[in-house]
Amino acid sequence: MNEELYPSIFSQFKGEEGELITILLRVQEAIGYISQEAVKRISQFLKISENQIYGVASFFSRFRFDEPGKISIKVCMGTACHVHGGSLLADAVGWDLGITYGQATPDKRFDFQRANCLGSCTLAPVVQINDKIQGRVLVTELKETMKHREEF
Repeated sequence: MNEELYPSIFSQFKGEEGELITILLRVQEAIGYISQEAVKRISQFLKISENQIYGVASFFSRFRFDEPGKISIKVCMGTACHVHGGSLLADAVGWDLGITYGQATPDKRFDFQRANCLGSCTLAPVVQINDKIQGRVLVTELKETMKHREEF
């Protein structure tokens, strides 16, 4: 890990417990996830326990504790997407990649996330691959897309 990263991030803060979420956001923005090393450094900087940090960060679905894959697949599980088959899409992705929500493939090529809402309810069910939203997705279409995943 870049030894200059944490002093650079911490220099923007006073070291107060109320800064935790913002610091977590900055760390995740910089390295893509909240690593064990990051938790340790933040704990020392804010003078709070690592358990407190995990407790706060795990409450918010935005934070992740595992290194992300190069290609991120998010399946929307909001009400509209769930009603229109979001869980079937999620099962198809998980089965195809051999991983579950919050995990990355062993080669770190893909990661699989569950999204509470991707903001495209009228297109339900919705899948996001990296930054591209795909709406009204059928399991058969998603399986076809996954067959060509080398193109991502």
